[in-house]
Parts: sequence; structure tokens; C-alpha cells
Amino acid sequence: MWRYALGGVAAPLMIAAGWLLFNGKAAREPLLPPAPDRPQIADADGPGVPEASERTREQKRFDRYDKDRDGRVMREEYLASRRKAFAKLDGDGDGRLSFDEWAAKTMTRFATADGDRSGALDRTEFATTAPKRRPKPACVCPAPSQPDGEE
Repeated sequence: MWRYALGGVAAPLMIAAGWLLFNGKAAREPLLPPAPDRPQIADADGPGVPEASERTREQKRFDRYDKDRDGRVMREEYLASRRKAFAKLDGDGDGRLSFDEWAAKTMTRFATADGDRSGALDRTEFATTAPKRRPKPACVCPAPSQPDGEE
């Protein structure tokens, strides 16, 4: 009979212990650090938080051409990149582009590919003139680790 009396007392004690454990006011460590202080956002009447403006692709292109940053692209600014490209092709610097100067890169490629100096490219020589394709970047993955004792 004493077992029933002991069981009757133990059950409420277990319930009370569980309630204290889950609902107790004991100090707990916070799971996350406290949030940093943030500035207060102004109300609708006052100045708000400024938003960053995103420049469009066309605005960026315009800024590349507008060298003096006056908000206008002058003819000389617009043609500057073309003048540089022309100057690279104008080998003798006379301000005129001959066919040989214009085709210099192509003629060099042909001469390099023409291994037998016959003035004509056969199939194997022609295959060397194909544009070089950039290879896809290789995966740089870490090497799999070997478990201890295995080689």
C-alpha cells in the first residue's frame, strides 16, 4: 500500500518540477547577440533616408565618352577611341591607311600558317588559323581527403 501512497506524492512533485523547469524565471543566456543600435528613420514629414541611385548601362557608357565631365559628348570625345584604333593600324604614321596596313594582322596570320611557303594553305595549315577559343575555367575543387591509414 505504501507504493500507492509514494506514487501519489511523486506524480504531483514531477508535474511541479516540469512546470518550474519550463516556465521558471531563471536567467537565460540570449541565443543571439543584441542588435546594434540603428538610427531612427525620419517620419514622412522630415527628410528620409537617401536611396542610392543605380546608374544604367547607357549612363555608364555616356560617362566613358564624356571625358571632360561637362554633360555633353563632343565630336572629338566621341571619335577618340576610333583615333587610337586607327593610330595602331597606321604603321608608317602618314595619316592614311593602306590596304597592307589595314590587313597587316591577317597577312601575318596567313604567313605564319603557310608553313611550306607555297603561298597557299592546305587543310592542315588552314586549320591552324581557326580562332582560339577560351577554355572553360576548370573546377578548382579541394582534393578529397584520404582517411587515415589509406594511401
